[in-house]
Amino acid sequence: MFTKFCAGISKISLVLAVLGLIAVILCVQWQVIGRYVLNDTPTWAEALAMLIVLFVTAFGLAVGVRDAGHIGLESLVVLLPEPWQRKIELLIHFLVGVFGFLMTQGGWLWAAAKWGEKKPMLPVPDGIDYVPLVIAGALIVLFSIEHIVALLRGTEVEPAWN
Repeated sequence: MFTKFCAGISKISLVLAVLGLIAVILCVQWQVIGRYVLNDTPTWAEALAMLIVLFVTAFGLAVGVRDAGHIGLESLVVLLPEPWQRKIELLIHFLVGVFGFLMTQGGWLWAAAKWGEKKPMLPVPDGIDYVPLVIAGALIVLFSIEHIVALLRGTEVEPAWN
């Protein structure tokens, strides 16, 4: 049940990342049309595109961790004896989870610190730039726990796109 929940969250994250990429393309196209066709550059378009890129990266990063697409030391791990391979894989997923927790904590602190300030080109708080860190970190912790549970059960996490 936990794996199905994580797979659903991963699929939603992947869809949001794709929709975000489409939104970035539309923002950039509108900026080009505004600059070269209408001779009136929309100042908000670049700022919005950059903000959306942060969210796309966050969702994509989390999906990459769940689908084990993150950087690992697999070439060294496979050379170890079987019992050590499992221990090292558990350690790797634990450390990735700790990294996700630190991302969440740091992102929350920065978002809270900057929330009272406004972005110059968009009518949103400046702290919104750090919300993707919180989202990605929380998802990384969730997906790392899923990998650890799967390793302890002797199963593997199926990629969400299967």
